[in-house]
Amino acid sequence: MSRDAGVIRTPDQRLRVFVSSTLKELAQERRAVRAAIERLAMAPVMFELGARPHPPKELYRAYLAQSDIFVAIYWEQYGWVAPGEQVSGLEDEWNLAPDIPKLIYVKRSEHRQERLEGLLERIRDDDHASYVPFTDAAELADLVTADLATLLAERFGAADVRRTPIAEPEPDVASTALVGLPSPRTVLRGRERETAELARLLADGRRLVTVTGPGGIGKSRLAVAAARASEASFPDGVAFVALAGLEDAADVMAAVAKALGIRDGTSPDDAVRISLGDRRMLLVLDNVEQVVDAAPDLGRLLDDTAVAILATSRIPLRLDGEVIVELGPLQPAPAEAVFIERARAAKPGFERTGANAGDIATIVAALDGVPLALELAAARMRVMTPEALVDRLDEALPLLAHGGRDLPERQRTIRSTIEWSVRLLRDDARRLLLRLGVFRSGFALEAALSMAQDEDTTEALDAVSTLVEASLIRERDHGQRVWYTMPATVREYALDELSAGGGLGQARDAHADFYVEFADRAGRALTTPEQRLWMPRLVDERDELRAAIEHLIDSHRNDDATEVLWSLLWFWWAGGQIVEATDWALRLRAVEHDLSARSQAIMAFFSSSLASWQSLEPIRVRRPLVSAAKVFRREGDRRGEGMVFIALAAARLAKRFPDYFGAVRAANRAYALMTEIDDPFGQGIAGTTLGFLALFRRDFAVARRRFEEVIDRARSIDDRFGEGIAHYHLGWVGVLTEDLDEARYRFGEQIRVSTEIGSDEGLAFALEGLFAVAARQGEIELAGRLFGAAEVLRERKNLFWNRRFLFHGKILDGVRAGPDAARLEVGRAAGRAADLDDIVAIALAMSRETAHDEPLPANP
Repeated sequence: MSRDAGVIRTPDQRLRVFVSSTLKELAQERRAVRAAIERLAMAPVMFELGARPHPPKELYRAYLAQSDIFVAIYWEQYGWVAPGEQVSGLEDEWNLAPDIPKLIYVKRSEHRQERLEGLLERIRDDDHASYVPFTDAAELADLVTADLATLLAERFGAADVRRTPIAEPEPDVASTALVGLPSPRTVLRGRERETAELARLLADGRRLVTVTGPGGIGKSRLAVAAARASEASFPDGVAFVALAGLEDAADVMAAVAKALGIRDGTSPDDAVRISLGDRRMLLVLDNVEQVVDAAPDLGRLLDDTAVAILATSRIPLRLDGEVIVELGPLQPAPAEAVFIERARAAKPGFERTGANAGDIATIVAALDGVPLALELAAARMRVMTPEALVDRLDEALPLLAHGGRDLPERQRTIRSTIEWSVRLLRDDARRLLLRLGVFRSGFALEAALSMAQDEDTTEALDAVSTLVEASLIRERDHGQRVWYTMPATVREYALDELSAGGGLGQARDAHADFYVEFADRAGRALTTPEQRLWMPRLVDERDELRAAIEHLIDSHRNDDATEVLWSLLWFWWAGGQIVEATDWALRLRAVEHDLSARSQAIMAFFSSSLASWQSLEPIRVRRPLVSAAKVFRREGDRRGEGMVFIALAAARLAKRFPDYFGAVRAANRAYALMTEIDDPFGQGIAGTTLGFLALFRRDFAVARRRFEEVIDRARSIDDRFGEGIAHYHLGWVGVLTEDLDEARYRFGEQIRVSTEIGSDEGLAFALEGLFAVAARQGEIELAGRLFGAAEVLRERKNLFWNRRFLFHGKILDGVRAGPDAARLEVGRAAGRAADLDDIVAIALAMSRETAHDEPLPANP
């Protein structure tokens, strides 16, 4: 801080923060700000700490003159205007504030006094003030804490708070303690943790720390903040060396020498090493990726001197002892703050409102929280609304252009930022990057390798590693495998380049080919003990499977699309997506003339099954199912034939006048076929159908025996899907025989299984079962909460079933027709509004109750 540079503060002289606001409002907020200031070991300067309700100008002028930071909190009131004065004390404090950092916080309101609006307009036009809206005292406390901490790191630094003598530098090195370090003009948001982590690494003696990340993520800005925060750890100074303009690695040491003011006739390498010697100095090397071949020179510099290096690069330097700090996107809250601040700079008066809050959140999410993308998007607020920008986010690259004139050319647009990175890639890595653009949501390593065309596997692996190091794709552990994602703007660039080069169709073909084979492997695994491993994998791959099916249909590869649907039947069913799968099937039935006989049989199964389980109208599906069974029999596909007979059993039961005995015959035929081929998974499905038919007839002994057999068989092959279905039906055996302890236990087991395998449908069924238990116990509001949560889950996932197959319907009708109907609706509304995780926790606790326990409260 220039006005007291060189002053040595004694321990009692803390940084003073002047807090300006009216005294008739914002009392809670002023207390929150005072607490935040004191937590950071600074001294709040606030008039309520004295005894003067309206302090004279001389007093607050003196207070301001002794303050280091100015914080203002405004809401609705302009403040008291003293006799003989033209402005209130509030505005006068702003007018008299010296040239010190200013942090302005404005509480959202639609009822501000006119003169306060005028003051805020002046403040918005002041380039030297940070201006942020807030909602309540808690949010304000967080903002003030973060902003003051960042300000300390960037503006003051530990060295300004506690100065220590610094030895005179050797004459061949410039004597400035901070050499060439940029002075940011805006507050760095959302990087407090990373700033502290970098400062800690440097203070702990790590001598090579590299901040990596994609272009525009904020590496340079973070490095500057960390360097300022680390100044006290380097008594011989901090020097910033910009390398973005270099193209030859041989020029790096010359750039370092120039930044340090070394004017020696010897080679730059020798001159820098000799001049620095044992000096404890930090070199900030910005944008090393383009000259990364200079890494050996930097390694020798570290070996021969005492300096530390903080580097920013899109790829690591790969030197011994290097600590890599990967910089990711901003979290939603600071990302929104960045967007709003930059939008306000582009269009004074821009505010986050109830009307545009959703659009702002959508923009931030779509741009992956990348600061440069947010800044470029915010610049569009001059001529667009957030809603209009959202409507054009599918063409983000043309929109994200025309950055500030003070930005380097490579960051004037997002496209140029990406191209800067792509130019540094080898040809094979560049080709792979473009082809990976066809993945919608992400991909595993095997999928990435499948897109490498004719590349050797080792070379393809190297290409994937190169893309990760260049921050063009992101890598994270996901269960037992690695999962990769591509930033949205990089994906758009890749697709544009593929399309322009004529390779988009070929890449989509390769993508679809991989998922045809992948679905076949997955379908086989789902009926084996590998089911546990494959269900979460398929959840990850869901968007890619959809993209593959869509491309196969668009490419008239209808039989391949049909096989993908058929292979993943149990995934669609367990995941509550059978309706979506059937929609694909109906689309394929529209081109039935292009389908093989097998594909037509599969389509008949999908459409007839859904009609049976979900339709409330009389249905006629027997003929297409019988024809489908003949096709599977002719092909020797006994499982396929057995699945058709299970569908036929459901169809017979779904008739207006249920054909119970016909349904039993069909289910027995299915069971025999599954037994004939020794298929325990298929036997479990057929056994569950026979158990359901017995339960339908209220033959509880037979139903119990069937479902217990299913559980034993399912456990022998680790079939969690089949086990969960059987537990659910045994829960209903408990309800209908008044054994509520067993019902609670069984429905709880179904919840555990459904949560494990990601079955939304299984979860909805279990919640409905526990609704029935709570209703039977007279806990009506709790019953309503459980039913309301299940209802919302079914609506969100389109999981609607024929009432004939839902056991809870009669119990629900009975409560609604009785005196507890109003209480049920109160609970139902609460359940619909509740967080699903909270309802699941209540349900699991309920499942552990016994008849001797106290009942759960409806609103825990």
